[in-house]
Amino acid sequence: MKKVALLATALAMVTGSAFAADMAVKAKKAPPVAAFDPWDIAFGGAVMNDYIFRGVTQSNHKPSVAAYFEPRYNVTKDLQLYVGLSAESISFANRAAAEVDIYGGIRPTFGAFAFDIGVWGYLYPGGNCADNVLAAGNIPGGGVCPVSTNTIFLANGNVMKKDVSFFEVYGKVTYTINDNWSVGVNEYYSPNFLNSGAWGDYASITAKYTAPSTVFGSSGVGMYVSGEFGRQFLGTSDAFYGTAFTNPGFAGPFPNGIKYADYNTWNIGIGFTYKVFTLDLRYSDTDLNKGNCNAFTSAFNGSGTTNITSINPTGVGSNWCGAAGIAKLSFDLTAMTNLK
Repeated sequence: MKKVALLATALAMVTGSAFAADMAVKAKKAPPVAAFDPWDIAFGGAVMNDYIFRGVTQSNHKPSVAAYFEPRYNVTKDLQLYVGLSAESISFANRAAAEVDIYGGIRPTFGAFAFDIGVWGYLYPGGNCADNVLAAGNIPGGGVCPVSTNTIFLANGNVMKKDVSFFEVYGKVTYTINDNWSVGVNEYYSPNFLNSGAWGDYASITAKYTAPSTVFGSSGVGMYVSGEFGRQFLGTSDAFYGTAFTNPGFAGPFPNGIKYADYNTWNIGIGFTYKVFTLDLRYSDTDLNKGNCNAFTSAFNGSGTTNITSINPTGVGSNWCGAAGIAKLSFDLTAMTNLK
């Protein structure tokens, strides 16, 4: 009996030790949760055949390149603060060749609603005053610009300020209906659009359909279709644009400035995504006729004499506001997602 008892005791000890060891494995502590890092940085770039802004080309329907850098701070998962710097190549009548944007704002999210509220500054360095008058010795200026070899002469009668930088305040909201559909509303306001003296207000609605991730099988290629319809409201310019000389010594017909024409603009396109790359193919157009487009843009290549409107008596016309096809290849990354 003693031998049996000893054997039972030994078996119990071995079994208990094995069970305890097994329990230790099963009860192993979970690895610590990584600390929340609120900081992130988004950056990217693009090349496009035409830089269109609210239906109007900024690059004379020529190719343009762009890049941006945007630090972000996530206060919570539903509240983000951000600032940004971006740049695009352009072609303006004052010969400014770059647009530099400085912006910042806040992005709160409430369920399916994502808001974006901020301020956007548009800077156009490198420009010179553009006049339609030649002074003695064929030196440009004397109409609305200083007589100077740096002043640009526009033979089509248009003029443009040296500095057309301005800022806008904006508010945007996007409502995500489901995994495939979202709609949005945008509002931008500037007290001095393009430094013209005229206020500007842009309002638009947007819609986007994102195809299921399996639309192209397991290739990793995604697809979306999106569109926007907007209206640009514009006030009256200052005297610089209203009293441009059509001939030396004769002031223009708008001593108190030009009331620019409001216009509608729309675009629709399809995009394909792969990893950090997006190829966007888009059609853009406006209802601005060539005469009112010329008055608004001061296009350096405006031509003709038959595009007469109430604000464009010279009849010069511009195609900068017409139909355009845009092909844009871009890449977008964030440090937290792509650089870990």
